[in-house]
Amino acid sequence: MAVRSRMLLPVTGSRSGRFCKEDVVIFGAHMIIFSNDAAADRAFFRDILGYPSVDAGHNWLIFALPPAELAVHPSDDATGHELYFMCQDLAAETASLAAKGVSTSEVEEARWGSVTKARLPGGGEVGLYQPRHPTAVPTPAN
Repeated sequence: MAVRSRMLLPVTGSRSGRFCKEDVVIFGAHMIIFSNDAAADRAFFRDILGYPSVDAGHNWLIFALPPAELAVHPSDDATGHELYFMCQDLAAETASLAAKGVSTSEVEEARWGSVTKARLPGGGEVGLYQPRHPTAVPTPAN
């Protein structure tokens, strides 16, 4: 039997970031990054990005992430997923990563934002971008 919980949800159709309480069954999303060196990638998320985590046992860390949004893009292949972290100042974030020894790809300017990618120690990569479009999650105050 599903347990219903109370949580804050965006107001339907709202672009203002307003939230209301509603009964829901789904309370979050769990993302998985497959890696050739999971321990090194876990250290990256813990030590470089500073995300808090819980240990599910045997140093199997599960990380808390910032608020998220989901976009569904059309594709002829219909396979694959990408993970991008959003930020308000891409230049500052890439400089902060560089100071920690993380290199990023050249910043690309797109109609929807400025984007770069960082290679994870395990061989994968994650994107980082500064959106120019409205976001579904509230942005932090400066």
